[in-house]
Amino acid sequence: MNHLTEAAHPLRELGQDKLREHTADALTRARRRSTGLTDAVDDADLVRQHSKLMSPLVWDLAHIGSQEELWLVRDVGGLEPLRPDIDDLYDAFQHKRSDRPSLPLLGPAEARAYASQVREKAFDVLEKAPLEGRRLTEAAFAFGMITQHEQQHDETMLATHQLRRGEPVLHAPPVPGRRTGALPAEVLVPAGPFLMGTSVEPWALDNERPAHEVVVDAFFIDTAPVTNGAYLEFVESGGYHERRWWSEAGWAYRTAHDITAPRFWRREAGGWWRTRFGLDEPVPPEQFVVHVSFYEAEAYAAWAGKRLPTEPEWEKAARFDPATGQSRRYPWGNGDPTPEHANLGQRYLSPSVAGAYPAGVSALGVHQLIGDVWEWTSTDFHGYPGFAAFPYREYSEVFFGPEYKVLRGGSFGTDAAAIRGTFRNWDYPIRRQIFSGFRCARDAGDLA
Repeated sequence: MNHLTEAAHPLRELGQDKLREHTADALTRARRRSTGLTDAVDDADLVRQHSKLMSPLVWDLAHIGSQEELWLVRDVGGLEPLRPDIDDLYDAFQHKRSDRPSLPLLGPAEARAYASQVREKAFDVLEKAPLEGRRLTEAAFAFGMITQHEQQHDETMLATHQLRRGEPVLHAPPVPGRRTGALPAEVLVPAGPFLMGTSVEPWALDNERPAHEVVVDAFFIDTAPVTNGAYLEFVESGGYHERRWWSEAGWAYRTAHDITAPRFWRREAGGWWRTRFGLDEPVPPEQFVVHVSFYEAEAYAAWAGKRLPTEPEWEKAARFDPATGQSRRYPWGNGDPTPEHANLGQRYLSPSVAGAYPAGVSALGVHQLIGDVWEWTSTDFHGYPGFAAFPYREYSEVFFGPEYKVLRGGSFGTDAAAIRGTFRNWDYPIRRQIFSGFRCARDAGDLA
């Protein structure tokens, strides 16, 4: 059997100058996106809370600046604080989202000026700080952490835009169509061990570490995520009203909130419609279903005679190359995502269709594991064996436990800098405003 290994990371081969250039480009791309999402609306929309589930957009913008100041300007750079008076205002653990509009937040102009001033200081620090000799700065980790943090909030702001009422303000071309022939419904993933997680990815966050061997029984996994058309069969068959498909917690939540379809869907004469970033349109049957909770995904899987994959199953399908025994960085290999590999980076404003990204197929033949929709797994969020919180407990450790389910793979709203084969997202099983979908799995018995 091939020795289990983890792919090396090209970032570690860069010299200091190239590493700084790469990092500056990643930070700049994130800020360009933040600016686009906040400049797309007027000041009234920036300060308005569009949903109790979300912060005002202006809070996200200043919070991005505050975290960058704390870690890059003060910690890495050792510079004097710019705005210590607002630290508490933008501490996400001190104020619930629903309460944030009542806080004395920075206004739009002040928030933009603050974020810009912090970025200037951060670039000064990047130019001068040694990117080695300290774990926080090794291979520019702190800068990568802040890049990912900003991109994560950009995706959160994109979700806020989806909840916003009014005329469309975000625009993108239609998603690409199928570029393959018909795909098989599912793929067999053979039994055996693989290396899960990472010990070499320089910008990996603490919950992705360390790499460790996991043995997975043989199973089948859907070749692509579940589509709107397939999910509509569940809806039309009465799946939302049949108790037998639902867990106890899922049924209680569904009935308490009278949930009868994915969020943003509605039935009208002539069929099903959805609202997408202010645009009303018929539900496209070939696109992957999005805005479904864990409970809805779980119920669909039961109705289909399947189940949701576990997190180790999902990662093995995405990363394991049986020819080499290596766990790849991405399904397609070790190179960073390009527009040919996956639907990422808000290039489009919806999931695509099965077969749209053949260049992104995994070694085992599974399609579109990165991008399009976050995929619910059946696994509770927890630390790996040997987990150590870094650089602060509040990034991951305080969320460990059965209250949260793990999602994998990223969505059309996830930037390439904030996703990889080891990246772990988590949320409450009731969440539907996020760009969440799923694919199903089933046991394969004694097949190997």
